[in-house]
Amino acid sequence: MAAEDPPRTIRTIEAHTAGEPLRIVVDGFPTPRGDTMLERRHDARARLDGLRRALMWEPRGHADMYGALPTPPATPDGDLGVLFLHNEGWSTMCGHGIVALVTAGLQEGLIPADRGHPEVRLDTPAGRVTAWPELDGTRVRSVTFRNVPSFALALDASVDVPGLGRVGYDLAFGGAFYAYVDADALGLELEPAATARLIEAGVAIRRAVESSAEIRHPTGADDLNFLYGTILVRAARGDAPSRNVCVFADGEVDRSPTGTGVSGRAALAVARGTLAPGEWTTIESLIGTRFDVRAAETTRVGELDAVVPEVRGTAFVTGRAEHVLDPADPLRDGFLLRR
Repeated sequence: MAAEDPPRTIRTIEAHTAGEPLRIVVDGFPTPRGDTMLERRHDARARLDGLRRALMWEPRGHADMYGALPTPPATPDGDLGVLFLHNEGWSTMCGHGIVALVTAGLQEGLIPADRGHPEVRLDTPAGRVTAWPELDGTRVRSVTFRNVPSFALALDASVDVPGLGRVGYDLAFGGAFYAYVDADALGLELEPAATARLIEAGVAIRRAVESSAEIRHPTGADDLNFLYGTILVRAARGDAPSRNVCVFADGEVDRSPTGTGVSGRAALAVARGTLAPGEWTTIESLIGTRFDVRAAETTRVGELDAVVPEVRGTAFVTGRAEHVLDPADPLRDGFLLRR
């Protein structure tokens, strides 16, 4: 954007799912090119990353901002395509983003309410995601979505992590790959007051696993072959359900239980025999908000056993905004004070 260019205005709807923000772009952002969502993600990374930073980073956003860029569907029967963006780049799937996008999309008219079928069919870089909203008149009370097939890639692996020693982990895919780690084994309390320590541990574990483990999706989709984050897990305590905290991207912390993360946890639990297919379980976040998840079906991905997860959560619209990118503003492209 040259200094003599006119200001660009980008309109958004602001929402949150279980406390995790979602900034939904509704106007002023170029449509990524490509026939598939993976092609569009690649094009967005190559051509539109400056606009991602401007919307996600300060002064318009913050280190833990998350966004959604709706696109035309990439399949004949799709209702909408979507790319998800955050402080580091463009993710392949986002569960809390699906819940918020469907909620805001139906309530704000981004998704036609009368589409001739009861579900919302979303095309993502990770594949088709189908969502079922629970409606109360024009209000969306909750959203259940069926995620892409999820699977355990490695059980009982371990890695040396600077400052933590030998750390055991499981590796699973729930729309993105995560390393799952027992927080109690590391002496980590999954409480808001410990956030800085959780970020430090999560980033260190991710870097160590990235450098030591081969991460390959069985379908051969190269854009999926990366470790998205670390999920620190605490077992259920009394009447409180299991809790987990996802540290992803460039030290970003999910305020929700993480839709793709709990999908991976369902795949791990079925693989270990601690969750029966079809059985719902509840997982809470760092701030105590909750998602329900189950393995709705069992399937195969390549040579691996997999499940088809369903996740249920609630989102709320929090505002509407117009963001102005003034070419004369030296900070128009954004910055991050905390990384």
